[in-house]
Amino acid sequence: MDSRRSLRILATALGTAGLLISGCSSGSSTSAPPSASATSPAPSVPTGLKSYYAQQLKWRGCGVEGFQCTTMIAPLDYKKPDGGDIKLAVARKKATGPGKRIGSLLVNPGGPGGSAVEYLQSYAAVGYPAQVRARYDMVAVDPRGVARSEPVVCLTGPQMDAYTQVDQTPDDAREVTTLNNSFKQFAGGCEERSGEVLPHVSTVETARDMDMLRALLGDEKLHYVGASYGTFLGATYAELFPARVGRLVLDGAMDPSLDAVELNREQTAGFETAFQAFAADCVEKKDCPLGTASTADAATRMKRFFADLDARPIATGDSRRLTESLGTTGVIAAMYDESAWPQLREALSAAQGGDGSGLLALSDSYYERRPNGTYANLMFANAAVNCLDLPPAFAGTKAVTRAVPGFEKASPVFGEAFAWAALNCADWPVPPTGTPHRIEAKGASPIVVVGTTRDPATPYKWAQSLAGQLDSGTLLTYQGDGHTAYGRGSDCIDTAINTYLLEGTPPTKGKKCS
Repeated sequence: MDSRRSLRILATALGTAGLLISGCSSGSSTSAPPSASATSPAPSVPTGLKSYYAQQLKWRGCGVEGFQCTTMIAPLDYKKPDGGDIKLAVARKKATGPGKRIGSLLVNPGGPGGSAVEYLQSYAAVGYPAQVRARYDMVAVDPRGVARSEPVVCLTGPQMDAYTQVDQTPDDAREVTTLNNSFKQFAGGCEERSGEVLPHVSTVETARDMDMLRALLGDEKLHYVGASYGTFLGATYAELFPARVGRLVLDGAMDPSLDAVELNREQTAGFETAFQAFAADCVEKKDCPLGTASTADAATRMKRFFADLDARPIATGDSRRLTESLGTTGVIAAMYDESAWPQLREALSAAQGGDGSGLLALSDSYYERRPNGTYANLMFANAAVNCLDLPPAFAGTKAVTRAVPGFEKASPVFGEAFAWAALNCADWPVPPTGTPHRIEAKGASPIVVVGTTRDPATPYKWAQSLAGQLDSGTLLTYQGDGHTAYGRGSDCIDTAINTYLLEGTPPTKGKKCS
């Protein structure tokens, strides 16, 4: 296997990921929409935004054959639309035919912080089924603060290297202080380098941007496929603009009713479920680096391996050694897609022999670290959005200490690290603007919610919950492993979603696929 290719594939999958290991939940909630009735049609142009909705998009070639790009101007602050602008990067690939064009299909890979434009150009516009691409213009906008849309920046490359190596399972007061200070430095760097945009990267604001783009594309309703955090973005759009909902697919769904502690703890349990599936597969193989006795024994060996890294980091062939934090991140990265399990087995075997390069490569793919030591802004935007969308999980280190046993119950393998990682919003420089709440989107057209039973980042129960909250939600279940389901090999799932996107007919109630 070409490891470089597999890492590129994995990085694409991680674009849809919830990034809890950095201290952020995989999704978040926002404040409720304005007080207008949710069932009343929204005005054609929201108050004070006429000039924005009337702008002319100037499309141009953008270096990738068949794609056009443009820049959309949005108000930095929707509450003060005359107080400055933000520039948002948009890309599209027009419908190829045959068949009558349905409209535009916006896509978002999640994160928050994943580049929708990159996802469109590298996967969606070539990897989505041909019949869908034939009848939709495939469109993406990088959310505000992400990638090409005035990206949030927090740390330099060397600072980020140091941040990713800080011990997230502190053993004493000194290590607790070091971890807490690392979160403060991260937050301070965001304020120093991106203070102007930082208060205005909420999910509500991004959903409003999507409605403006819908109008500028000439579509009466929004057709949309969102993965992971992208499901929360899509649900928020439906809440704000129920009358403008077209065909919405929410794959790997978030539960907007949960607070930050619940989201982090339940995601921790999701990664434990995924690890158990990996371990069960591993112990059946003679070369399993976690032994062949049982999944329980494999979990014990995994914890011992992390403890050994904590005591003695190992060489990687790089200036960085493989620490417990980097090793844990590498393992977590492979949980998103079962196709990465062979790579993880190989990396664990090599690490047991003193070579940590394989796990370091997995960790780097997760953090979007480039070969030259710089980082994409994925992790910066992830924190900025999550810390704005919800009140912090923990106010300080004492609260984390009290919560650790509950997280360890959710995941004996990852619980302690995930509990401490959820401290990162405690000293965020911008107060949160959102609160957890149910999203019903009364009056919206049918919305398809997709859940995978052993999804690590967005547990299946979240999809069940969101489908139940949405007034027009329909749950489509994939009984399997990995994060999200559409386009990952299930003909049953793909057929159901394609039928919905092309004909507007949602799956039958309770439909399950494997």
